[in-house]
Amino acid sequence: MSGHGHGHGPGSHAGHSHGVSAGADRRWLGGALAVITLFMAAEVVVGVLAGSLALLSDAAHMLTDAASIVLALIAMRLAARPARGGYTYGLKRADILSAQVNGLTLLLLGAWLAYEAVRRLIDPPQVAGGPMLATALAGIVVNVAAAWCISKANRASLNVEGAYQHVLNDLFAFIGTAVAALVVLLTGFERADPIATLLVVALMVKAAYGLLRESGRIFLEAAPADIDPDALGDRLVARPDVVEVHDLHVWQITSGQAALSAHILVEPGGDCHAVRRDLEDVLRQSYGITHTTLQVDHAPERVLQVALPGDRTTADDPGHCDAPHGPVHREEPHHH
Repeated sequence: MSGHGHGHGPGSHAGHSHGVSAGADRRWLGGALAVITLFMAAEVVVGVLAGSLALLSDAAHMLTDAASIVLALIAMRLAARPARGGYTYGLKRADILSAQVNGLTLLLLGAWLAYEAVRRLIDPPQVAGGPMLATALAGIVVNVAAAWCISKANRASLNVEGAYQHVLNDLFAFIGTAVAALVVLLTGFERADPIATLLVVALMVKAAYGLLRESGRIFLEAAPADIDPDALGDRLVARPDVVEVHDLHVWQITSGQAALSAHILVEPGGDCHAVRRDLEDVLRQSYGITHTTLQVDHAPERVLQVALPGDRTTADDPGHCDAPHGPVHREEPHHH
């Protein structure tokens, strides 16, 4: 007898609760987008006139900010679509795709800016410090406003976090540019401009690495960073009546939505449905996993007599599981 549970109990939508505020999220992101786009246009003009790479690099950076917010908005729309056809999870991973693109654009932009900055360190051009300083100070204000808007949206979404990282980096970039402009004005040291650019590049690479690592984990179906599948398996097999847990898979559908499936073997006299409900409670309360699929079966008598730690009798039983994935969690023999 196999119990097949889809844990959609009372608390099961905890991970999906931000659906209600998606409209608000979109408004906040839209506000940030408007502010950034208007300022970016002005900045390109001043950057060209003042001959400041730091300003132009900030403008390029703001272009990716704008793109990252547009991407976040599109991804939100896609992710909100209901599951249908071949996409049984819906398009929830559109968010993660967007986070990956954000990470990649940050890296590519960083590489281009680093190249330009090194070129300017070797042969510094004339920089007009006054307009550069004025624009940088305005840029700080604009980015504080944009960052504040985005921080109001749901930052648990890796996608929104990607847009936020872009804008936050930009804020640091403008602070760097303002300092560089002051140095140029006060000392005439024009290399301050590319030096500021290189500092920003370092920040961009750091943010890009974080986004790519997180989104990569989700694409590769890794367990959520805060869950250790081995410890989880040991915890499940320690529950009453559970003899063995194998084919245990834990993965993330999208940021903040974990799913789990496992094959559970129960004592020959145990109640499969009670065990399944018990395990679903443990997963929901201790790990926040509400999307579970547990196949619960009675363990064959023969297996119980010879089950020793490290022994794979159950797995080798042809009537049972052809090829279990991953470690097999067994109840310790002294429980009998």
